[in-house]
Amino acid sequence: MQAPSTLERLQAGRRARTARFLTVTIILGVIAIALWWTMVLVGDVIYSFGEVFAVMRGEQVAGASFSIGTLRIPRATAGLLAGLAFGAGGYLFQTILRNSLASPDVIGITSGASASAVFAILVLGLSGAAVSAISVICGLATALVIYLLSSGRGGLGSRLILIGIGVAAMFNAVISYLMLQGDAYDLPKALRWLSGSLNGISWDSIPMLAIAVVVFGGILLANASKLGPLELGEDAAVALGVPVNRTRLSLILAGVALVAFATATTGPIAFVAFLSGPIVTRLVRHTGRSLLVPSAFMGAILVLASDLIGQFAFTTNFPVGVITGVLGAPYLIYLLVRQNAQGAST
Repeated sequence: MQAPSTLERLQAGRRARTARFLTVTIILGVIAIALWWTMVLVGDVIYSFGEVFAVMRGEQVAGASFSIGTLRIPRATAGLLAGLAFGAGGYLFQTILRNSLASPDVIGITSGASASAVFAILVLGLSGAAVSAISVICGLATALVIYLLSSGRGGLGSRLILIGIGVAAMFNAVISYLMLQGDAYDLPKALRWLSGSLNGISWDSIPMLAIAVVVFGGILLANASKLGPLELGEDAAVALGVPVNRTRLSLILAGVALVAFATATTGPIAFVAFLSGPIVTRLVRHTGRSLLVPSAFMGAILVLASDLIGQFAFTTNFPVGVITGVLGAPYLIYLLVRQNAQGAST
């Protein structure tokens, strides 16, 4: 029997990697949808699929219409959409900047949005859509300032991360000052927003987030094929015909907008953007494909699963951001220790 040629082995390896990528992506998508249904069905009262579908059709079902239609479906939908946005945005930044620390919640983008939201709540006395609008605008402005400060000759990634961490520290100090000076009556609202929570989500919060996910997520998907060359570095990307500056700027703007709209809706849910990409990378391994879609699914899984844990795993209900923070903080410490060890050994 003739041994397979080099070309045949390469083709077989490519088929195996493609199959693994598709399998992981489909499984993650199914898990995300299953968790959405679990959030809709499970609560103090467990409803059937028939009752849920009846509510979705607009029928009045005693007890279920309010519980499912007003509380559970908006909460689950916001968690799904925000998770998709955080997961895709986190993977985008980590890929473009070629650094696992380049997550929106590490480099200051969500801190800018958070500080503006706390200011709007505690100083301006605003709530609802007004807080969300201010949060989105200031999140985008923060990202622009960080990008402009880090632009110049040399590697963008390291400078942007360092400047972003400094900006995040500054905004965290502003948040602390505002919390100390704020009215005691408004502090619980600010704390609930800062912790990252799906509590109190209503249908009014869904349309803008859904539009942002569709529009800016579509921009990312349309440019997903360019992420691979950008991950190789500017010189390699230019050699492969990618307009680096224009592509990178458009991708960063789309990613920032995704994260800003998600943060404006749910608050800064900690570490979802930070964890999604690395987890998927370990599951899929190296395929040569963009992991944007599976990372988005992983973000949705982290948000929905953490919210279920926060609601039902303890005697006290915890916001989703508390659970994701518990999951993400050890990984951040591990990553910092590992990168420090690598730097010391070189």
